[in-house]
Parts: sequence; structure tokens; C-alpha cells
Amino acid sequence: MEAQKNNYLLKITAIGALGGFLFGYDTAVISGAIGFMETKFSLTPSLKGWAVSSAIVGCVIGALTAGYTADRIGRKKALIITALLFALSAVGCLLAPSFTLLVIARIIGGVGVGAASMLSPLYISEISPAEKRGSLVSLYQLGIVLGIIIVYFCNYLVSQSGDEAWNIEYGWRYMLGSEAIPAILFLVALFFVPESPRWLSKNGNNAVALQILERLNPKEEAQKVHQEIKTALQQEKGKLSELFEKGFRTAIIIGIVLALFSQITGINAIMYYAPEILKSAGFGVDSALMQTVLIGVINSIFTFVAIKYIDKAGRRKLLLWGITGMIICLLVIGGLYRFDALQGPWLLIFILGFVACFASSLGPIPWVLISEIFPTKVRGVAMSICVMVLWIGVMLISQFTPVLLSDLGPSFTFWLFMVNAIFLWVFTYKMIPETKGKTLEEIEMGWKK
Repeated sequence: MEAQKNNYLLKITAIGALGGFLFGYDTAVISGAIGFMETKFSLTPSLKGWAVSSAIVGCVIGALTAGYTADRIGRKKALIITALLFALSAVGCLLAPSFTLLVIARIIGGVGVGAASMLSPLYISEISPAEKRGSLVSLYQLGIVLGIIIVYFCNYLVSQSGDEAWNIEYGWRYMLGSEAIPAILFLVALFFVPESPRWLSKNGNNAVALQILERLNPKEEAQKVHQEIKTALQQEKGKLSELFEKGFRTAIIIGIVLALFSQITGINAIMYYAPEILKSAGFGVDSALMQTVLIGVINSIFTFVAIKYIDKAGRRKLLLWGITGMIICLLVIGGLYRFDALQGPWLLIFILGFVACFASSLGPIPWVLISEIFPTKVRGVAMSICVMVLWIGVMLISQFTPVLLSDLGPSFTFWLFMVNAIFLWVFTYKMIPETKGKTLEEIEMGWKK
């Protein structure tokens, strides 16, 4: 019976994590297509940048609106809308007759990414038993990483299907359109998952909520959790102003700081600009591109480390250890540039070390924490605020990393990221409580105390 419950839980968690897979797929697919699109539409540098960044505009819109939608119509229906947006964007990019319509399709896909980036961890968090919630929500981050790696291979396979003229005319369309396949799979699979029991209880459907909890937990545990949910809901006001009262105010500050600093400690600077960083250190073009794939592989491997230990060691301890490793790696990377010591493999080793430390801590843990620290009635809206801040961080890093590398130089750029990481370490040590093994309602009561 317990094995049956575990299999069911893993199945619906994997379906929820497909939102993360599509997040990774959608954000990375443009990397293989943009060169051919540039030639096809005779894009200026500014239009080329708009073709890439237009999706991020959609992400901010999606993150802002998804929480309100999920709180009104339910987590499951909101995820179904997200899957439809992914599919519509993919088909739109495949068939777009003009650059303007292509950008509109990219923005629609961005709305899907922004929505999925808060809906998927929210849904997984609300269906997961307390003792497994950390590792199960971390599967969402694994989905992102796998989506990125798989789309790199898909782009490569498409590009090898014809010559350059074929790629300029058709290849980029198939790259962008290929997202329709996982999007439709996600859409169909969502019809086989239950609604969040916490959202059902919030809307007075307690009988169905209890049935779902009993499919996911032992019967006595399900009844205990269900009672906790009802008690917590009776004490919640369900107003946004509740987040700024004493107790919950700390939770929203933690969510915002984690979301922002997960981006401005340097990970996307390395992910987006790794080939340029490695080429500037003397690596050849082919070598730099191959090492970028290696960065992706390390990112995947160490995400499994987080999945394994997040519910054993705990969120706080894993964050402190991971950020410590990131600080050391950023210090050394800056020093290698500063003292012109770039010969040999040391730069690559410490970049990989940084990615490993991030993937095992600051990659998945913010998604876990922001999905579990808010009260049920306003959890969707609160997560929307945090995820919107995260996407603003992505925009800032993608926009200003080239400027920092040019004006400050690589050494001071990486040391600036290090200063941000030191701040985050102190903040984690002082402000973030341990939440492992606690139900969402126990965490909520902790803020009130």
C-alpha cells in the first residue's frame, strides 16, 4: 500500500515538474535558433536582443498573474492554461510569417514560463508529505536543467538536418516549434493529476481534499494534516496585507531576498556568457562550447545531490554550505583574472566548482522555500511577488553582465558577485529558519509565534 502511494505521489510530482522542463526548454531553445533568425529577418543588434529578451518580458507578466489565477480557479486549471500557452507559442513560432508575430509568440511562451515558474513548485509543495517535500519540489529544478540540456541536443539534431540555407528558411522554425511536443504531453498529463488538497479545503471542498490526502499519506497522517489545514485556514485572513504583518513580513522578505540573490550571485552570468568568458581566458571556440556542455552536465549531477540531502541535512544547512563554496570559487575566479593566472585548467575547475555548489543549494532551495513559507489563502499571490522579483534579477543579470565585464573587468565582476554571496550567507544564517520535516501549516504557525 505504501509503495502504491509513493508511486502515485512520484507520478503526479513528475507531471508537475514538466512545468520546469518546459521552463528550461523554452528559455534555452532560442540559443540555437537566433543566428538563423538574424539572417532570415535581417535583424539589427537591438532587434536581435529583443528577439531573445521579449520572452523575459512575458515571464514577468506570467509570474505576476499566475498567483492570482491559481488562487481563484485552482492550481490544476492554472497549470492547464500554462501548458496551452507553451503549445500556442511553439506553433506560433513554427508558423510565424513575420518578425512581429514571432516576437508575440515568444512573449506568449514567456508568459507560460513565468507562470510555470511559480505554479509548478506551488502545486508540488501543496501535494507533498512534509518529510519528502524538499526533494520533490527540487525535482522542478531538475526539470529545468534537463529541459536545457535536451533542447541543446534537439537544436543540434535539427541544425544537422539541412545546409545553412535550409536552417535559415526552416531549421530555426523546427527548433522553436519542437516545444509543442513536450507542451502537448504536459497538457494531456495534467488531466490525470488531482487538484491541490489545500486549495480544495480553502474553497470548502473538504471531502475531496481528504480523499486526495489519503491517496498521498497514511490514513491517520492524512486526517491529522487535513485538520491542521482547516485550523490554519480558519485563522488566515486571506488578504495580501496579511503578508506585511509581524511574522509573515519576515517570510515575504526571505522569499524576495532568496529569489533576487539566486540570480545576482552570478549563475546566469556563467550560464549565458560561459563561451565568451572561457574564450577571453584563451580557450578556443570549439573548446569553449564543449566546456559549456560540461557546465550543463555538472549542473544536472549536483541537482541530484540537493534532491538527496535537502530533506536530510535541511534547507538552511545546505544553503550555508553551498553559498560558502560559491564564495570561495568566486574569490579564486576573480583572483585568476586579476593576477593573470589563467593558464591551465584552473579557471574551468573553479567555474565548475561554482556551478556544483549552486546546483546543490541555491539552485533548488529558493523554489522549495518560497513554495512552503506562506499561508495557504495567499500562497499563490505571495509566490507571484517572489518569482516576479526573480525574473527581474534575470533581466538585470542578462542586461548588465556584458557591461560589467567590459567596464569593471572580469575580476571585479566576479568579486561583486562574491560580495552578493557573502550578504546572502549572512542573511541565511541570521534570518532563515529550518523548515525540513514540517507541514506547511506547522511552518505557518511558526511565523505567528
